[in-house]
Amino acid sequence: MRKIIRAFDTFLRWAYGVFEFCDDPACLFRLRVLRLSHPVALHSGILPAGSLVLELHLWNEHVLPIPPGGPDVAWAVQMSRRLRTSLRAIARQVQSDGRLAGVEAVGGVTVLVAPGDGAVGKDLLSWLGFVVQPYHSPLGRFGEFWENFYSWAIMWAYNAVSLRQRHLLQLRRSEFWMSIADFLRRYGADEESQPRHEKSLQQELRDEHC
Repeated sequence: MRKIIRAFDTFLRWAYGVFEFCDDPACLFRLRVLRLSHPVALHSGILPAGSLVLELHLWNEHVLPIPPGGPDVAWAVQMSRRLRTSLRAIARQVQSDGRLAGVEAVGGVTVLVAPGDGAVGKDLLSWLGFVVQPYHSPLGRFGEFWENFYSWAIMWAYNAVSLRQRHLLQLRRSEFWMSIADFLRRYGADEESQPRHEKSLQQELRDEHC
């Protein structure tokens, strides 16, 4: 069954134009260019429907396996490093790839910020610079249920431990977005200052678990 789900996921990526831009096994995202179906909030204001955006798709095969006992500080710190490395790689791609010319924001949709997680997931995305907001499915609640079902199946196929506290009917989706200008200012700069930021996040994660 897992092989069937993974094969279907590969087909959907092809059908929706999701592409790989990096061969680094630590890269956590694939990309897709699309136009917004609805307005989204950014730190700089509201981005209108129809705007060209860069959507991030989690590269499930590259996500670190969750320890049997659940996520711990060491896992979270390693994932935060991979997140920042991946976002810096995306910034370089935006600056050099003609397919991404004209995108006005970077972000996407996730079920990883959900009721029962506390504020950690949302705080991480906010710390990374994104505005987190409720998801607006173009297909309404019915469509969102099937999107959640598919996400649940993908998590089961790639990282079943992550479902330990995630029940299908309790999954909720959130959107996270950042303007392309803010994104390039934050992740397109030189990397000399990055270790200081990573240390601050590591300390926050440790404090969260003390």
